[in-house]
Amino acid sequence: MNRAVYLFLVSFCTFFLITLHASATDKPSPYEEIYPEIGYKSVEEAVNDFEQHFNQKLKLPLRVPPISFTHHFGRFTDSKYEGNDAFEVTFINDQASENHYKIDIRLLKNKIPLREKYVVNTFELKNGNVATYMKISGFNVLVFYRDNLQYMLSIDKRVANKVTPETLVDIANSIDY
Repeated sequence: MNRAVYLFLVSFCTFFLITLHASATDKPSPYEEIYPEIGYKSVEEAVNDFEQHFNQKLKLPLRVPPISFTHHFGRFTDSKYEGNDAFEVTFINDQASENHYKIDIRLLKNKIPLREKYVVNTFELKNGNVATYMKISGFNVLVFYRDNLQYMLSIDKRVANKVTPETLVDIANSIDY
Protein backbone atom coordinates (compact mmCIF):
# COMPACT_ATOMS: atom_id res chain seq x y z
CA MET A 1 0.00 0.00 0.00
CA ASN A 2 2.78 2.42 0.87
CA ARG A 3 4.51 1.67 -2.38
CA ALA A 4 1.29 2.47 -4.34
CA VAL A 5 0.92 5.81 -2.54
CA TYR A 6 4.59 6.58 -3.14
CA LEU A 7 4.30 5.83 -6.89
CA PHE A 8 1.14 7.93 -7.10
CA LEU A 9 2.87 10.88 -5.42
CA VAL A 10 5.95 10.57 -7.64
CA SER A 11 3.77 10.38 -10.76
CA PHE A 12 1.68 13.33 -9.65
CA CYS A 13 4.74 15.47 -8.81
CA THR A 14 6.41 14.57 -12.12
CA PHE A 15 3.25 15.49 -14.06
CA PHE A 16 2.94 18.74 -12.10
CA LEU A 17 6.58 19.73 -12.72
CA ILE A 18 6.36 18.92 -16.44
CA THR A 19 3.15 20.94 -16.74
CA LEU A 20 4.65 23.83 -14.78
CA HIS A 21 7.80 23.81 -16.92
CA ALA A 22 5.81 23.67 -20.17
CA SER A 23 3.58 26.57 -19.20
CA ALA A 24 6.59 28.65 -18.10
CA THR A 25 8.51 28.07 -21.32
CA ASP A 26 5.64 28.04 -23.83
CA LYS A 27 5.10 31.68 -24.66
CA PRO A 28 2.37 32.73 -27.06
CA SER A 29 3.58 33.66 -30.50
CA PRO A 30 4.23 37.36 -30.91
CA TYR A 31 1.92 39.41 -33.10
CA GLU A 32 4.72 39.67 -35.67
CA GLU A 33 4.27 35.94 -36.29
CA ILE A 34 0.53 35.53 -35.77
CA TYR A 35 -0.82 38.33 -37.96
CA PRO A 36 1.17 37.50 -41.14
CA GLU A 37 -0.05 33.91 -40.84
CA ILE A 38 -3.64 35.15 -41.32
CA GLY A 39 -2.88 37.44 -44.25
CA TYR A 40 -1.77 40.68 -42.64
CA LYS A 41 1.23 42.62 -43.88
CA SER A 42 2.47 46.18 -43.66
CA VAL A 43 -0.18 48.85 -44.12
CA GLU A 44 1.74 50.21 -47.12
CA GLU A 45 1.71 46.82 -48.85
CA ALA A 46 -2.02 46.36 -48.18
CA VAL A 47 -2.77 49.86 -49.53
CA ASN A 48 -0.79 49.01 -52.65
CA ASP A 49 -2.78 45.77 -53.08
CA PHE A 50 -6.06 47.71 -52.78
CA GLU A 51 -4.99 50.42 -55.23
CA GLN A 52 -3.78 47.92 -57.83
CA HIS A 53 -6.93 45.79 -57.51
CA PHE A 54 -9.39 48.69 -57.84
CA ASN A 55 -7.18 51.04 -59.87
CA GLN A 56 -8.07 53.78 -57.40
CA LYS A 57 -6.12 55.79 -54.82
CA LEU A 58 -6.93 55.02 -51.20
CA LYS A 59 -6.99 57.81 -48.64
CA LEU A 60 -6.52 56.88 -45.01
CA PRO A 61 -7.05 59.08 -41.96
CA LEU A 62 -3.90 60.81 -40.78
CA ARG A 63 -4.93 60.66 -37.13
CA VAL A 64 -5.30 57.70 -34.81
CA PRO A 65 -7.02 57.43 -31.43
CA PRO A 66 -5.12 58.99 -28.49
CA ILE A 67 -4.21 55.64 -26.93
CA SER A 68 -1.01 53.62 -27.28
CA PHE A 69 -0.49 50.91 -29.88
CA THR A 70 2.46 48.57 -30.23
CA HIS A 71 1.60 47.15 -33.66
CA HIS A 72 -0.31 47.99 -36.81
CA PHE A 73 -1.01 45.72 -39.75
CA GLY A 74 -2.91 45.95 -43.02
CA ARG A 75 -4.75 43.41 -45.10
CA PHE A 76 -6.49 43.50 -48.44
CA THR A 77 -8.80 40.57 -49.08
CA ASP A 78 -9.41 39.88 -52.75
CA SER A 79 -12.39 37.61 -52.41
CA LYS A 80 -13.39 35.14 -55.06
CA TYR A 81 -16.98 36.13 -54.29
CA GLU A 82 -18.25 39.34 -55.84
CA GLY A 83 -18.68 42.07 -53.27
CA ASN A 84 -16.52 40.66 -50.50
CA ASP A 85 -13.27 42.49 -51.34
CA ALA A 86 -12.20 44.49 -48.31
CA PHE A 87 -9.32 46.54 -46.93
CA GLU A 88 -8.50 46.55 -43.24
CA VAL A 89 -5.98 48.21 -40.95
CA THR A 90 -5.76 47.06 -37.36
CA PHE A 91 -3.92 48.79 -34.52
CA ILE A 92 -3.26 46.73 -31.39
CA ASN A 93 -1.31 46.84 -28.17
CA ASP A 94 0.25 43.62 -26.92
CA GLN A 95 0.25 44.98 -23.36
CA ALA A 96 -3.31 46.34 -23.32
CA SER A 97 -5.85 44.27 -25.27
CA GLU A 98 -8.49 47.00 -24.95
CA ASN A 99 -6.34 49.27 -27.14
CA HIS A 100 -7.73 47.89 -30.38
CA TYR A 101 -8.69 50.11 -33.32
CA LYS A 102 -9.68 49.09 -36.84
CA ILE A 103 -10.35 50.75 -40.17
CA ASP A 104 -12.44 48.72 -42.63
CA ILE A 105 -12.98 49.97 -46.17
CA ARG A 106 -15.20 48.55 -48.91
CA LEU A 107 -16.52 49.76 -52.23
CA LEU A 108 -19.80 51.60 -51.79
CA LYS A 109 -21.63 49.09 -54.00
CA ASN A 110 -20.52 46.34 -51.57
CA LYS A 111 -21.08 48.25 -48.36
CA ILE A 112 -22.16 46.62 -45.15
CA PRO A 113 -25.74 47.73 -44.48
CA LEU A 114 -26.33 49.71 -41.28
CA ARG A 115 -28.94 48.37 -38.90
CA GLU A 116 -30.96 51.08 -37.26
CA LYS A 117 -31.09 49.33 -33.89
CA TYR A 118 -27.32 49.90 -33.44
CA VAL A 119 -27.32 53.60 -34.40
CA VAL A 120 -26.62 55.95 -31.50
CA ASN A 121 -26.00 59.28 -33.24
CA THR A 122 -25.06 60.99 -36.50
CA PHE A 123 -22.45 63.68 -37.14
CA GLU A 124 -21.68 65.98 -40.04
CA LEU A 125 -18.14 65.74 -41.35
CA LYS A 126 -16.14 68.72 -42.64
CA ASN A 127 -16.81 67.64 -46.23
CA GLY A 128 -20.58 67.79 -45.60
CA ASN A 129 -21.09 64.01 -45.51
CA VAL A 130 -22.95 62.41 -42.63
CA ALA A 131 -21.21 59.89 -40.36
CA THR A 132 -23.21 57.37 -38.36
CA TYR A 133 -22.06 56.37 -34.87
CA MET A 134 -23.07 52.88 -33.72
CA LYS A 135 -22.45 50.44 -30.91
CA ILE A 136 -21.99 46.87 -32.16
CA SER A 137 -20.90 43.87 -30.06
CA GLY A 138 -17.95 45.23 -28.13
CA PHE A 139 -17.03 48.01 -30.55
CA ASN A 140 -18.06 51.59 -31.10
CA VAL A 141 -18.11 52.27 -34.83
CA LEU A 142 -18.20 55.41 -36.96
CA VAL A 143 -19.36 54.74 -40.53
CA PHE A 144 -19.08 57.27 -43.34
CA TYR A 145 -18.81 57.39 -47.12
CA ARG A 146 -16.39 59.17 -49.42
CA ASP A 147 -14.83 58.60 -52.83
CA ASN A 148 -17.23 55.74 -53.59
CA LEU A 149 -16.04 53.89 -50.46
CA GLN A 150 -17.56 52.91 -47.12
CA TYR A 151 -15.25 53.58 -44.16
CA MET A 152 -15.80 51.98 -40.77
CA LEU A 153 -13.67 53.21 -37.84
CA SER A 154 -14.03 50.77 -34.93
CA ILE A 155 -12.72 51.16 -31.41
CA ASP A 156 -12.97 48.70 -28.53
CA LYS A 157 -15.75 49.89 -26.22
CA ARG A 158 -13.51 49.41 -23.18
CA VAL A 159 -11.69 52.63 -24.13
CA ALA A 160 -14.84 54.64 -24.86
CA ASN A 161 -13.95 57.09 -22.10
CA LYS A 162 -10.71 57.94 -23.96
CA VAL A 163 -11.96 57.62 -27.55
CA THR A 164 -15.27 59.43 -27.81
CA PRO A 165 -17.52 59.68 -30.87
CA GLU A 166 -16.12 63.19 -31.39
CA THR A 167 -12.61 61.73 -31.45
CA LEU A 168 -13.65 59.31 -34.20
CA VAL A 169 -15.19 62.23 -36.12
CA ASP A 170 -11.87 64.11 -35.83
CA ILE A 171 -10.10 61.04 -37.17
CA ALA A 172 -12.56 60.80 -40.08
CA ASN A 173 -12.03 64.49 -40.84
CA SER A 174 -8.25 64.00 -40.93
CA ILE A 175 -8.57 62.36 -44.34
CA ASP A 176 -9.06 65.85 -45.78
CA TYR A 177 -5.80 67.31 -44.47
